[in-house]
Amino acid sequence: MDSDRGTAVFSLSGRIDSMSAPRLREQLLAVCEEHPGAALVLDAEDLSYISSAGLRVFLEISKKTGEKLTVRNVSPDVYEVLEMTGFTQILNVVRKPRRISVAGCPVIGRGAVGTVYRLDEDTIVKLYDIPDSLPMIENEQKRAKQAFLRGIPTAISYDIVCSDGVYGSVFEMVKARNCNDLIVEEPARTDEIIRAYAAFLKTVHAVEMLPGEVPDARDIYAGYVRDTAPVLPEEMRERLLEMLSGMPEDLHAVHGDIQMKNVMLSGDEMLLIDMETLSTGDPVFDFAGLFMAYIAFNEDEPGNSIGFIGIDDETCVRIFRDVLRIYLDTDDETALRQAEDRAAVLGYIRFLYLLMVLKLGKPELMEIRLRHTRERLETLLKRTDRLELRN
Repeated sequence: MDSDRGTAVFSLSGRIDSMSAPRLREQLLAVCEEHPGAALVLDAEDLSYISSAGLRVFLEISKKTGEKLTVRNVSPDVYEVLEMTGFTQILNVVRKPRRISVAGCPVIGRGAVGTVYRLDEDTIVKLYDIPDSLPMIENEQKRAKQAFLRGIPTAISYDIVCSDGVYGSVFEMVKARNCNDLIVEEPARTDEIIRAYAAFLKTVHAVEMLPGEVPDARDIYAGYVRDTAPVLPEEMRERLLEMLSGMPEDLHAVHGDIQMKNVMLSGDEMLLIDMETLSTGDPVFDFAGLFMAYIAFNEDEPGNSIGFIGIDDETCVRIFRDVLRIYLDTDDETALRQAEDRAAVLGYIRFLYLLMVLKLGKPELMEIRLRHTRERLETLLKRTDRLELRN
């Protein structure tokens, strides 16, 4: 049994029949008691058979938790039993992922939690580097469908796969290339790509989601503040939470990690990938992600961006500031400085979260990054009284 990210994972194996079902019932009830409020996931990777006695246990546990029980990695034989008995409607059943190999496949992108490979001319796969990534992948698929139905140009994952014990999503991306790599490979097109990218951001941010359909970015960032409490003075935490709660409700779409590696150019069309962070809120939340990716990571490690995205520090700053200027359609330095400061405040909050909670970056730089980021936040908050991108 494993527990992480609010999910309790219990592994099933062998046969579940009238002899083994009572013991399984005891174990699952104990898991529910030990992890109250956690979503229970049953991993059926090694389950070869289930009888009606086992199904009754599933039903009882599902009723106890008050939500659909997730059974994942289900083999064809077990899935057939669940489907014939109607349990695919009662439970959240996920088939065992197709197994693939990425040996020899070119890497076309690396992110904080995964690596993107090109399988062939028409398809790419993102393999997640973190354990128990299936819930994240399933959430990404759900968010992508929601975004697509609301009119956001996005690539839909049509398959979940497994490669050497690592799970991933497969996308159809015919001859697509991400905007970041286009700048690396064709630097003469940098201005053109920046303009098109800024226009694409406006297209995404113009889409409205339904109330409660996806998370609110204000709540997500408030969670980041609470998660990084050990390195933030209490007064600063309270100020940040107050500023977030003071932002007006905004149902416009926010991608959450819209840096250029997550924007693909397929022909003349731009498409989003990595939709698991889809939320609603002010555009400043997407610019916070840009600031973090293109500026914050480089400040205490010059040259970091060359290794991570293949772009030098100077070009990273240029991309962020030019996209902001074009997006806001202004050359007013005061307005641009205010907008950058607001994005930076939120960008540093997320940066702290990645450092402290996800443990990203070089361990030897952790302490200096935490100290300098806190100092930068202190300076920014002296001249920042609100967080919305525009006045």
